This record gives sequence, structure tokens and C-alpha cells, in this order.
Amino acid sequence: MTPAPHARDVVVVGAGQAGLSTAWALARQGFERSIGFVVLDGEDGPGGAWRHRWPSLTLGTTHRVHELPGLPFRPGDEAAPAVESVPAYFAEYERRFELPVVRPVRVTAVDRTDDGRFSVVTDRGTWTARAVVNATGTWTRPFVPRYPGQELFRGRQLHTVDYRSAEEFRGQHVVVVGGGASATQLLAEISRVTGTTWVTRRPPVWREGPFDEHVGRAVVAEVEKAVREGRRPGSVVGLTGLLVSTPYVREGLERGVLERLPVFDRITPEGVVWEDGRSLRADVILWATGFRAAVGHLAPLRLREPGGGFRVESTQVVGEPRIHLVGYGPSASTIGANRAGQAAARALRRELHPGMPLPRTA
Repeated sequence: MTPAPHARDVVVVGAGQAGLSTAWALARQGFERSIGFVVLDGEDGPGGAWRHRWPSLTLGTTHRVHELPGLPFRPGDEAAPAVESVPAYFAEYERRFELPVVRPVRVTAVDRTDDGRFSVVTDRGTWTARAVVNATGTWTRPFVPRYPGQELFRGRQLHTVDYRSAEEFRGQHVVVVGGGASATQLLAEISRVTGTTWVTRRPPVWREGPFDEHVGRAVVAEVEKAVREGRRPGSVVGLTGLLVSTPYVREGLERGVLERLPVFDRITPEGVVWEDGRSLRADVILWATGFRAAVGHLAPLRLREPGGGFRVESTQVVGEPRIHLVGYGPSASTIGANRAGQAAARALRRELHPGMPLPRTA
């Protein structure tokens, strides 16, 4: 690559589910691969965040891995590690559809140029584009809340992004913080080899019945409302609640390891304490406290609202129709990312090439 800018119609940032579905849809809408659009990915290989999941996370214990458009995902074994199966599927997807993914390329800033384009600054040179689709997800921005005394704790603190195996905690007492699916799955694993305590800020929401379309629409509508108002969106997965029918949840409830306490008020060198005088010795604090959108590179555009988020209609940032966010807010799920990628591609075709004939395959 040369230091000179690489000009494209569209630069897609990120090659996870949202980025790949967008790339597929851009090609279907008539954008030429490599010349018309490019996908910049910060990872060393295909798979997005799935490359970093803990080895014990199997296809059978994940929230559903929805297939990418145009290529069925038919794993032969539900017990296969997701960290292997999903990246292999993504790699085949990139190859099958000849998607122009360039990696590893880490985007550091997106800004406007004097001629009405966008500059996409990376650690491997600068691209310019008429439009940018941000598909960076959340995995690179783990969130850990602050509590008094946190820096004094003598034990180990880690986030779910750092988790690899329950065995490393054998003989230690582990406090798991967080009320989502990751917290309950890791509790189920870790509690088989050592003592655990589960704390959550709010009581967990147990869902007895199936997660049907009616529930799904209600959850997505709640997140859509947040992004329309420019607030930080909650997680679609987090808002669905915890399915009692999930095997590891059912098994954890039966063993009594999913009895939660309210979150502690401060951390001491030896553990955690509550305002009512209760205290607990702990060797490890595992923060299963979620993620934030990885959008820091968009800061030069000054698109954030006072509520801390972006105002988004469909996938377009309000006031800047050539910046699209996919895998953000209501599309931050595998099936939502697919739909968002296709919506962004259709909108960009209308915006950038309004007179271009629609390909017969679109």
C-alpha cells in the first residue's frame, strides 16, 4: 500500500457478521468489489469477535448463530467450539463471495475532507470514501463499572473477554458480576470446580416461555426508540431476559448456583462489602458486565448526541446520511446485523448512484 489515499465509494469498517452482510449486499446492489467498496478489518483473520470466544463456548450454548445471507450455516456438531466453527464459516463466506476484505487494518479516525468525502485513517494508510459503514461491534470495548476501593483489591479482576477456562479458578472464590447470558453461563462452568457468588445490579429477568417473534419485536422496538432519541442503546440480547429452558441455566438453577445477591457497594483488598454490613472474601472478581459500541474512531465527525449515543434511523445517522451504523443498537444481533447490512446497501445505492440500474440478482 502507498501513503496516498485509496479512493472508494464505500468503506466498510469491520468484518464480523454486520460487515460481511453489508459487503454481500453492496455487491448485490451493483457496487464493484475492491474498486467500489472495501472492507477494513482489524483482526488477523476471519471471524470477528468469534475468534476470541472462550473454548468451552459451543454452538449449542450460544445465542443462535444466524447464518449470513446467501450461504447456509450447517455445523455438523452442536458441541463444536464456536471459536473454531464460526470463524471457519466466515472464512468460507469471504472466499465464496470474493469479498474485498483487507486485514489487519486498524481504523483510528474517520473525518470529513475538504471535497465532501470522508477520510478513513488507519495504521496502514488512508482511504477516502463517499460513504462509510461502521460495523465494528462491541467486543473490543469491554465495560467495567467503577466501585470504591476497586484499585485496592489484591485478588484478580478480569472481564469476560479475558476468560478462558474455569479450571484456572480452582480453589478460589469467584464473584461473578452481571445479569446477562455470559454471567450465567460462566457461573455454571466455574461453580463446578470452585465456590462462586453471583451479584447483579437488578434482579435477573427469567423468561419461562419461548422467545417468540412478539417478544423479539418488543425488545427491538425498545432499542430502536433509544437510538432514535440519541441515547446509548441497550443490548438486544440483554433485554430478552434469561431463558430458563437453556440447558446451562436450568442446570445452574437446579444446583442453586444462580441465587443472586444485590451488587456490593465497595471493594476491599480482601473482597467486597455491602452497606448493610455484610462482607464476602473473594479471590477473583469476574466482570460479566457487557460492552460498549466500538465507535471512538468516529469522534472527529462529532455525531454523538447529548444522551451519549447516535441518532439513527434504520442504519443512517440522522443528519449524515452517508454514515451508516450496522451492528449497532437494534441491529446488534446476528439476525439484526444481516437485515441492517442489506438496508444500508440499498440506502447507499440510492444516495450515491440513484440512476444506476438495479442488478438482476438484487
